[in-house]
Amino acid sequence: MSETVFPGEDEEVIGADEVVEGPPVPGELEQAFKCGSCAGKMSFQPGADAQKCPYCGFENPIPKSDEDIEELDFKTYLSECPESQDLIEQLTVDCSECGAEVTTDPNVSAQQCAFCGSDIIATAHSTKHIKPKSLLPFKVTRKEGQASFKSWLNSLWFAPSALKKMAQQDGKLNGMYVPYWTYDSDTKSYYTGQRGEHYWETQHYTTHVNGKTQHKTRRVRKTRWYSASGTVWEAFDDVLVLASNSLPRKYTESLEPWDLENLAPYKDEYLTGFKAESYQVDLADGFSYGAKIMDGHIRHLIKRDIGGDEQRIHSVKTQHDNITFKHILLPIWISAYRYQDKAYRFLVNARTGEVQGERPWSVLKIALAVAAGLAVIGGIAMIVMSAQSGGGNVMMH
Repeated sequence: MSETVFPGEDEEVIGADEVVEGPPVPGELEQAFKCGSCAGKMSFQPGADAQKCPYCGFENPIPKSDEDIEELDFKTYLSECPESQDLIEQLTVDCSECGAEVTTDPNVSAQQCAFCGSDIIATAHSTKHIKPKSLLPFKVTRKEGQASFKSWLNSLWFAPSALKKMAQQDGKLNGMYVPYWTYDSDTKSYYTGQRGEHYWETQHYTTHVNGKTQHKTRRVRKTRWYSASGTVWEAFDDVLVLASNSLPRKYTESLEPWDLENLAPYKDEYLTGFKAESYQVDLADGFSYGAKIMDGHIRHLIKRDIGGDEQRIHSVKTQHDNITFKHILLPIWISAYRYQDKAYRFLVNARTGEVQGERPWSVLKIALAVAAGLAVIGGIAMIVMSAQSGGGNVMMH
């Protein structure tokens, strides 16, 4: 016997799933999107087959299935307009260890790689790349960056002594403009999935306690699943993608956020006294990274649109329109050092002072610390045993 009830305070609750197919549940989240003709803002109303622009009369069709989503070949988009992009020619040198390609002075034949600490002995060559449109100038000074570096190094437990000596070497900190892409895209995503709604049932059962039979009830949570499908729109602005393979993305992403609203038009004067890395991730591959970042946000919107207590997403097909991009340079203070033939990097966001870094561990220091800890524990144990032994002696007169 069962009945649909709400959970009580004094009864046992057990979670369970029961798939019960029901009618499709339409999305409930109102979306804003742009007219395909004049880019005027339009509001999506659930249930409509098309939205008519109040400004120019153009009708935007609403996808009803994944066949309505166009596959945009971004490389085709690129091939139609590469000549319109401004190119810049620079003298660069390549690091054979980490693959970094950085600007260099004409008369420098040997230098140390700012990204991995390796020695670079290579002939500089001329390269052409899409010219950066803007950059964030350095705001954190070398002195401030070096202070952060020293503080970070001195705070490391069990770091090799040779590493801490580097804190005294001011020349180890390099100012580097690191390449990034930013992408804007208007997305339209058709999805299919399921909406789960929780309900509760009371179950009766018997159990034996101290040889006696007892009748009890418990509440079981179950889930009814309904088919769901719909479309969500989103306008992405300045999706940031690192265009370098020389730095770990784990750490560069932790340097965010950047104050992109303060981007300044690119001028060669900003690079005076600093170096700049050429991008290794090209425009098309950068967009692939950016699309993955957008997809995570799109799936969040889809779950909101599905609603209910739980959501399942079976498929998502996204169309990207009005794609624009910028090639920008962001300032980072970098210290790269090598320990036992492995590269470690310390990074400072030269706008906010945010610090991230990799560090080695001294096996010797860890072993000595463990040995010291064991010695202390052993000493305490001996004192306790001695006290207990002494307390057990009886004085006879």
